[in-house]
Amino acid sequence: MKPLAGHRVAVLGGMGERPLARFLTSLGAELGGAVEGASFVIDDIGLEGLAGVVVPDAAIHVSVTPFGSGGPRSGWKGGELVASAMGGALRVTGEPGLPPVKEAGDACTFHADMVAASGAMAAHYARGTHGKGQHVDVSIQQVAFSRNFNGVLCWQFDRRKLVRVGGALAYGQATVRAIWRLADGWCFHSLMTGRLGAPANQALSDWIDDAGMPNPLRGTDWLAYNRSTLPAETRAIWEAAIDAFFRSRTKREIAIEGLRRGINACVANEPSDVLADPHLAARSFFDTPSGLPDRFATFRPGTTPAAPAVHAGARSGPLAGVRVLDFAWALVGSITTKTLGDLGAEVVKIESRTRPDLARLDVQVSASQAGNWDDKPWFAHLNSSKRSVSLNMKKPEARELIDPLIDWADVVVENFSPGTMKKLGLDYDALAARNPGIVMVSGSVFGQTGPLAQEWGVDGTGGALSGRTFLTGYPDRDPVIPGAVPYGDVIVPFVMAGSVAAALQHRRETGLGCHIDASMYEICVQQMRDYLAAAKRGERPQRAGNADPRVPFQDVFPALGDDRWVAITVFGEQDRARLAAIAGTDIAAWTSAREDQAIAAELQAAGIACGVVQDCQDMIDADPQLAGRGALMTLDHPLLGPFGHIATPILFSRDRPAPFRAPRMGEHVHAIARDLCGLSEARIAELEAAGVFQ
Repeated sequence: MKPLAGHRVAVLGGMGERPLARFLTSLGAELGGAVEGASFVIDDIGLEGLAGVVVPDAAIHVSVTPFGSGGPRSGWKGGELVASAMGGALRVTGEPGLPPVKEAGDACTFHADMVAASGAMAAHYARGTHGKGQHVDVSIQQVAFSRNFNGVLCWQFDRRKLVRVGGALAYGQATVRAIWRLADGWCFHSLMTGRLGAPANQALSDWIDDAGMPNPLRGTDWLAYNRSTLPAETRAIWEAAIDAFFRSRTKREIAIEGLRRGINACVANEPSDVLADPHLAARSFFDTPSGLPDRFATFRPGTTPAAPAVHAGARSGPLAGVRVLDFAWALVGSITTKTLGDLGAEVVKIESRTRPDLARLDVQVSASQAGNWDDKPWFAHLNSSKRSVSLNMKKPEARELIDPLIDWADVVVENFSPGTMKKLGLDYDALAARNPGIVMVSGSVFGQTGPLAQEWGVDGTGGALSGRTFLTGYPDRDPVIPGAVPYGDVIVPFVMAGSVAAALQHRRETGLGCHIDASMYEICVQQMRDYLAAAKRGERPQRAGNADPRVPFQDVFPALGDDRWVAITVFGEQDRARLAAIAGTDIAAWTSAREDQAIAAELQAAGIACGVVQDCQDMIDADPQLAGRGALMTLDHPLLGPFGHIATPILFSRDRPAPFRAPRMGEHVHAIARDLCGLSEARIAELEAAGVFQ
């Protein structure tokens, strides 16, 4: 299934080799040719640099630039390192006491291109509604900022800043180690909260016992364990024992015995390991002419054409009128449906007090309390523009709401372990039998098929397996991860949302729905494509710190003050000469005597790419470019009051979205049961009394 077959994409600037171009061609679009007559136009220049270019009124024109079109810093120069610095991702990547270090490859740029893909497809759908094109604008800086929800809420509510934690993860009030040295390499593992993590945590404890090693984890009630509230001194004792255990294991043992035991640890792969992965081979991921990945998601078309209803929609935004039934949870699913909802779709979120979303559980700031479903700003950030229905899915009567909602929906979103929806009688085949035109999207770590499909994982799983973790850090140090800004969990949702919008427009043209399979592992591997190409050439890529072989010089330098830094990229010899004329031969000595914002302003004025390595205070309180783009939107929360929520980082010139606040648990269940499901007030009262609305 190729939803963009017959569409042509005109390329301006250097976009031809970018992930956005690959995404569009993976959907069947033709790349190249003149702007005139193109269905899509993509550029990395921005509107100001394209003043003489006339884009057809019916075309979808997408710009992805370091700082976005318009605003006081739209003309600033930058690449991956500078945008990462200004967007806050660089600030929290690296080890304490060392300079920040960039993520492997063009991580922020890849993320921005996936955001742009979802914006392009939403505008494509809107064009199918009203026949008009529009400009879609994406700032790499703003996209990087949007990953910082942990850091944002810590600053907003506690005036606390997250710091670099090396191979650990920062969960607001807790820092949890996640990178462990093995006898012959490294692996990713973290102890998880709740029902999802309990079996894996117990499996690790059992393996430590079986190895005859000291085990302070023994006897822990893992269902009661909460990573955010575990005392730091207890965590230190646990982590010392886990460290000793992992140092006694090999990569092969983790990959085979660890998988058999279900400890949810994975090896930090090198690119050559990725190319040889039997799971990816089983899914034919590398079965392409180049031997490098082409696809971002897999589409299985429906078999029965249906005449899809066209809903007018009362909300604004490019996806106005689209109806989404949301079975998603955690980050991947929540951000997917947040994106669809923020862009105008009507989203009904199915959740349960018997298995609440992790974001309703984690106590990350002082304003939140354990046991309260509705006071978590993390959940509020991730779940804007949705209505909530609380259901106990184990009750047969729940189908009195679920079945009418399936009939109502255009789209179903889920990110459970593969097979879960089938057990509930809600797999694609069952849904399509009831609603033939339904578009279903499933997000998972490994995809819906293949030998690892039934395994589960987290954000760091995709990073470790894809080579991202192994290649992030300094050459003479252990690998590190961006400890407070997830990656796989935030790129996959935009692939899912973009694929959904493309499928909806394709359904208009063909009457066919489809099932979309999005694998975090595969999408993370797409981001590492250049390293895979090097491995295919016989090279063995290694960690390179802040260096980039495509530019003559770049690095991070100290500025005046505690843990203050600037990122500088030299794109050519003229840049190098201008930098030497200003800073002399000892750049670090020059920068360390100056305030970071002043350094960036002076070098940018001279045409040199430079940015402050910003923290959340810098970005929220003092960044005019982010403020001008509405990177935070103020929504009034019933328990937390008004505060800035992270906006879906896309600007549309025509169909401008109007998001609304996240719901309380089950806030809309009575209204939806009555208005969408057609139940009487008497029946609603009976279901309430029977515990169906838990």
